[in-house]
Amino acid sequence: QVQLVESGGGLVQAGGSLRLSCAASGTILAINDMGWYRQAPGKQRELVAVITGDGHTNYADFVKGRFAISRDNAFAVALQMNSLKPDDTAVYYCNASVSPYGYRFYSYWGQGTQVTVSS
Repeated sequence: QVQLVESGGGLVQAGGSLRLSCAASGTILAINDMGWYRQAPGKQRELVAVITGDGHTNYADFVKGRFAISRDNAFAVALQMNSLKPDDTAVYYCNASVSPYGYRFYSYWGQGTQVTVSS
């Protein structure tokens, strides 16, 4: 059993900052990629940022220069969000590629954390 628990969401004014955190726990041998996705009401879930096991990062164009993803340790990932805009309002989900026992990796999701940016 693998759990991803997010924290750090909330309400912030436009131009403000938030830091999201996600910690993985349970039966874990290794974690490869970890990332953040978001889903706004009426829209599909979309990639925000991803970081590989060796630290390579990739960002969606709409957050480049504003958001930064980092691995706090092998089992945790954070997303620093600066210069937030009302369009960033969404539920943010943590995702991890986890190998519980070796050989194969599986995709796991957190429960989501709400980020609301007021204008």
